[in-house]
Amino acid sequence: MRHMAFDRPPLRRTGGLLFWRLLGTGRGRTMSLGADLRRWALFALWRDESDLEEFLRVSPIAARWRTEADESWQVRLTPLASRGAWAGGDPFDGHTVRHGGGARPTAGEAGPVAVLTRASIRARRLVAFYRSVPPVEELLRRQDGCLASIGMGEWPLARQATFSLWRDSAAVNAFAYRGQAHRRVIDQVRSRGWYAEELFARFAPYASEGTWDGTDPLR
Repeated sequence: MRHMAFDRPPLRRTGGLLFWRLLGTGRGRTMSLGADLRRWALFALWRDESDLEEFLRVSPIAARWRTEADESWQVRLTPLASRGAWAGGDPFDGHTVRHGGGARPTAGEAGPVAVLTRASIRARRLVAFYRSVPPVEELLRRQDGCLASIGMGEWPLARQATFSLWRDSAAVNAFAYRGQAHRRVIDQVRSRGWYAEELFARFAPYASEGTWDGTDPLR
């Protein structure tokens, strides 16, 4: 937990790191109450894959992950689409993540998709928001095509996110647009102004390493 504070200065000095957030995680698969104090995440946008490789090779932060973690998993993603804002702007707008020889992976209907949703919840809407979470989490648990999902947060309660992996775009769309519990929450978000800021982004995973709850969900 202390590294949520102590890792910030070295991350600010890391070359090629365009945008990053240190994130705690919840016990549920969505933005639920309750924290898992043993599981933490770093979400990062890099100028070039060589900058990421340099970070993994020389950073004391990455070295500590290797020596202190019981389990770790990383995934490399290319942004496909995003809308909304995070900290006042869309961090993916205008950026192309390069890898290998510069080719950019794409996610077709048959390819795996990663989804990031992030929201800054208005204080007066916190109770209503968290009352809406259990039906959505139950729907996600039963949703065909969801490979893995986790709730994350920058701050307790008010700045929350989810990260999920899906078999393909069709599975994402089935959950987002045909699940009644999810549709009800979306309608309330829009009509009652629950969020001060929100962002939704889709990515194409093109490499992964390690395990998440004992397995790599993309393999």
